Amino acid sequence: MEKLIELYKSWCGEVPASTERIAGAGSNREYYRLIGEDGFSVIGVVGTSRDENHAFVYLAKHFAERQLPVPNILAVSEDGLRYLQGDLGSTSLFDAVAGGRNAGGRYNQREKELLVRTIRQLPNIQIRGARGLDWQNCYPQPEFDEDSVLFDLNYFKYCFLKPSELDFHELKLEANFRLFAKDLTSEKTDSFLYRDFQARNIMLDPNNNPYFIDFQGGRKGPYYYDLASFLWQASARYSNKLRRDLVAEYYDALKQYTEVPSVRHFVGRLSLFVLFRTLQVLGAYGFRGYFERKKHFLDSIPPAMDNLRELLKLGDDVFPYPYMMDMLRRLTAMPRYAHIEEPAITRADGYKTTDSKVYPSHPQDGPATFSKYDGKGPLRVRVFSFSFRKGIPEDTSGNGGGYVFDCRSTHNPGRYEPYKKLTGLDEPVIRFLEDDGEILIFLDSVYKLADAHVQRYIDRGFTDLMFSFGCTGGQHRSVYSAQHLAEHIHEKFGIEVDICHREQGIEQTLEARK
Repeated sequence: MEKLIELYKSWCGEVPASTERIAGAGSNREYYRLIGEDGFSVIGVVGTSRDENHAFVYLAKHFAERQLPVPNILAVSEDGLRYLQGDLGSTSLFDAVAGGRNAGGRYNQREKELLVRTIRQLPNIQIRGARGLDWQNCYPQPEFDEDSVLFDLNYFKYCFLKPSELDFHELKLEANFRLFAKDLTSEKTDSFLYRDFQARNIMLDPNNNPYFIDFQGGRKGPYYYDLASFLWQASARYSNKLRRDLVAEYYDALKQYTEVPSVRHFVGRLSLFVLFRTLQVLGAYGFRGYFERKKHFLDSIPPAMDNLRELLKLGDDVFPYPYMMDMLRRLTAMPRYAHIEEPAITRADGYKTTDSKVYPSHPQDGPATFSKYDGKGPLRVRVFSFSFRKGIPEDTSGNGGGYVFDCRSTHNPGRYEPYKKLTGLDEPVIRFLEDDGEILIFLDSVYKLADAHVQRYIDRGFTDLMFSFGCTGGQHRSVYSAQHLAEHIHEKFGIEVDICHREQGIEQTLEARK
């Protein structure tokens, strides 16, 4: 850090007034925001590889000369381990479209426009950025070739496929890997392969114009790779329609920079790279998840496997590698990846124990014991809506039971301006939620669980049962859910139901029917 401050001083003439560490992603480089007395800030980078730093500095300067949207290089240390670059702010495309991603892929119009603007800029850096570029400055290699493809395919084999314990013929698979690698590298193009083109590496200026960062791993290669990497990123959960629209936008933009193949040829080639990129990321998820035990990467495996299942539906005509395709189908059908409920309990250490040795009941065991609250009656149900930010409602009955449901998995009308000042009791919000349908599927499961529980409590003469629904602000989804469950229970069982929309300051009692 001291040497970075020295570099800043030699460039600026004074030490920074303040510094702040910027969280990195997956690399070993360290990033700092250095702020001067006048408030002007730059980004300081400390790397561990001179060659990697050199690649970024060279590419950034080259792209800047081509007038591409990249950070300016301001100063580089003599040893090449530190450099200063322009500060593009703190808003990444990843942050800007977080709402759609968190809503399970339901991107609003503004988010879609940002994605379109970004994808149309990609050919700019791929084609214009490649002109006059000295590929020998790329790191760790100058070109995408068969060896690099085979490296990634074997990464998938050793870090994901073998830990899955799927039985496969290694020589047959290797033969198909080589055919696959040959096809991926058969179409030579003089374009820049960004390699790590993802939403985290796109910064947005105040006018939402995209700027590119973290391209130090780029090299000469086919432009299909970056498109596949961006649109089939598992966690983004882009719908098939949105993907098709963005592919069309990219194809249209690409025509402005170079001669393009037919749509049919383009889509066929893109499919190969989508499959390759899917296997590549599964290898990374396997290593980071199974071996390094990082939860984020383990959580990323199911959506990546869903992508793979969709690809396999395209068939052997698109992917002419019979043994590899057979192996991938068997892989996606394995219980651990197929979401098939197994008659087993998985322990925290990964081992499974069956529940088949549970002892049957025996008359000598005696009668079941019951609660001291049995037979008191009548049952009163309390239903709350709340914001998770303000904590779960307290159970004042002293029973400490009941249910807490998280509504945040459903589409949030609060993300849209027309509904921000309304609640889940207002007709426009009710119509939005019911037209969308997610909340209805969610509540259908809640009703089944609640009905069984309420009936059992009535049978046993219990006096109190509590249901709570939480969402982000306690205003839309939780209010809707709490109100509808309360009315459902009251209509079906005729018992007293007390409703409290805590964050809205609304309380209501549905009296028991006589």
